[in-house]
Amino acid sequence: MWKEVNNTLYRKFEFKDFSEAFAFMTRVALEAEKMNHHPLWTNVWNTVEIWLSTHDAGNVVTEKDRKLSQRIDNIIK
Repeated sequence: MWKEVNNTLYRKFEFKDFSEAFAFMTRVALEAEKMNHHPLWTNVWNTVEIWLSTHDAGNVVTEKDRKLSQRIDNIIK
């Protein structure tokens, strides 16, 4: 579930292992590139954390972030 935290949409994802986490990040990267909207994220072993905000709008949550979060949710299903 995405949470709005400090002017970002935030979600933490946990996977079986590093390979699954990295594969997820690759799929997210392809979607982000299509939208020209790139997340702030971290990966430590099986955990990926993502923060979405729109830099051009002053680092706040916009419809662009909501659309990318939906695409990310579709990847995880």
